[in-house]
Amino acid sequence: MSAPAGIVVVDKPSGWTSHDVVGRVRRLASTRKVGHAGTLDPMATGVLVLGVGRATRLLGHLQLADKEYLATIRLGESTVTDDAEGEVVDSAPAGHLDAAAIGAAMAPLTGPIEQVPSAVSAIKVDGQRSYARVRAGEDVELPARPVTVETFELGEVRRTDDVVDVDVRVVCSSGTYVRALARDLGASLGVGGHLSMLRRTRVGGFDLIGSHTLEELDSAFVMTDLDAAARSSFPVLDLDDAQATDVRFGRPLPGLHLGSDVPVALFDPDGRFLALYEQRGDDARAVAVFVDANMAR
Repeated sequence: MSAPAGIVVVDKPSGWTSHDVVGRVRRLASTRKVGHAGTLDPMATGVLVLGVGRATRLLGHLQLADKEYLATIRLGESTVTDDAEGEVVDSAPAGHLDAAAIGAAMAPLTGPIEQVPSAVSAIKVDGQRSYARVRAGEDVELPARPVTVETFELGEVRRTDDVVDVDVRVVCSSGTYVRALARDLGASLGVGGHLSMLRRTRVGGFDLIGSHTLEELDSAFVMTDLDAAARSSFPVLDLDDAQATDVRFGRPLPGLHLGSDVPVALFDPDGRFLALYEQRGDDARAVAVFVDANMAR
């Protein structure tokens, strides 16, 4: 029998690191082979996609998917971490800002942009995480990098004395920092800003509707098996027996045109997920093979 493999979508609670969640799922799934795609900060809640068993190898191919967030940005206060977990380092009255002014400042932060990541991030600088260098007292300046903010949508605006809390919805590419959007929005308005709430509602095709809290998983551990996860995440091609035999060994499929610019999930005649293949010239070639040794025929 093949070892259990699949995708678990967790609704991460606030205060937990992504690694904390991995540790809990390892115990629930009774395996050390658990990994996650797309880290969430401890403050954040929402969709965290985890792979179990052979499905951990699928995660790296899911990370380019777009992501969706609900967030609250506090205007009028800047923090050292660009979110509510850091100390306030500067403040300016923001009570005069209305929805029209805030919306106008959001527009240039939408679309393909060059974004400077938050210094307190997991990006490595000379082999060390940026956040570790910042906490050690270094001044870290990270280079801007291209990201795409497909949607930066203004919601409710609330004023309390000199600060303004703004609810937003963000749809963006992987690698986008919503904290940096909050920082840059505050800077463009001249009052400073930071992220005070973040909830990830979707990663690719995985959303809150299909997620489970840790309490629910404690009561009944459920996951989407590897076959179903691959079918829902990639274009699909069903093979004949001869093709399936070649794919189990990662052999190229000469003359097979996949008709896709992204990897395609290949399945054997019995509906079992075998591999991800991509088009290279006139042939289809392996990106990653997922066949368990017990599936060989």
